[in-house]
Amino acid sequence: MESVDLQVLEAARRWAAEGHGLALVTVAHTWGSAPRPAGSWLVLRDDGMTVGSVSGGCVEDDLIARMRDGRLAGAQPFALPYGVTQEEAARYGLPCGGALELVIEPQPDPAQLDQLAARLEQGELVVREIDLLGGSSTLSNAQRGDELQWNGQQLRTVHGPQWRLFIVGAGQISYYLAQMAQALDYDVTICEPREEYGAEWRVPGTRLLTTMPDDAFLALHADARCAVVALTHDPKLDDLVLLEALRSPAFYVGAVGSRLNDARRRERLMQHFDFSPAELQRLHGPVGLPIGSHTPPEIAVAIVAEMTAVRHDAPIARRLASGATSPGAFCQTEEVASTE
Repeated sequence: MESVDLQVLEAARRWAAEGHGLALVTVAHTWGSAPRPAGSWLVLRDDGMTVGSVSGGCVEDDLIARMRDGRLAGAQPFALPYGVTQEEAARYGLPCGGALELVIEPQPDPAQLDQLAARLEQGELVVREIDLLGGSSTLSNAQRGDELQWNGQQLRTVHGPQWRLFIVGAGQISYYLAQMAQALDYDVTICEPREEYGAEWRVPGTRLLTTMPDDAFLALHADARCAVVALTHDPKLDDLVLLEALRSPAFYVGAVGSRLNDARRRERLMQHFDFSPAELQRLHGPVGLPIGSHTPPEIAVAIVAEMTAVRHDAPIARRLASGATSPGAFCQTEEVASTE
């Protein structure tokens, strides 16, 4: 799987190499209920072909029409608003009076796109800055936590994996989870000290460590943009990372297992390692949203969904954390997320 950014970048590079005219479109700012967040990318080819999206609807249709009749041509990048009035919002299919402002780059520099792709392949975080007045665009190093900036004249976008996922265990759930996380722009590290599992790990773009989970996690220097998921079913390994992760700034800490095994794990952490109930409240177990998952890909979907809900502080995550969701609200068995 590829992130949306990488798909757009790859299409832009390929079309430029084939000699096509193209325009790169970035969502610079949104108001109200915009369908796509700021930073979203779209590339248009001179014949109207597109990759990516900025609204998922009529805005793309209008951009294709503009591309075909030459209104997106030129040498200078420029801003293009949509849905500023209620009439325009209705015309372009924007919900609830939403509006967005796009930055259009006619014929972006192919050499710079190649350079950006090379840096992203190395796992770098990169800032791309577009100056509408001078018409220039530059690349520079970014830091985790850097965010998109737009002042009407300069647009700064951040590219690369801003979030990190640390997985303990290289089994089947991890295989699907790693790929799904990569599609959501996570930098994925797998920790697997068991040679019989790690030897066959084959997910491009991930990092495999063979040291013990606690040492590997501490070397990661986790911050609030890091998620941790323990998936070995072996307390000797899973508990090692939980001991460190639950007292770290990581925004999400989860561990696989049945309800019974989860209860035993919590009791073990309290009795032998002095964890308080408040500290254990951070532990997501059984890991993943309770959607009735049983197969490895289903469990991976549940984990990614819960990580996303926690990351965005979605109401469902708050309800589950507080125990407010009734047991009958989801189809879930005692062994959800317990087999790999």
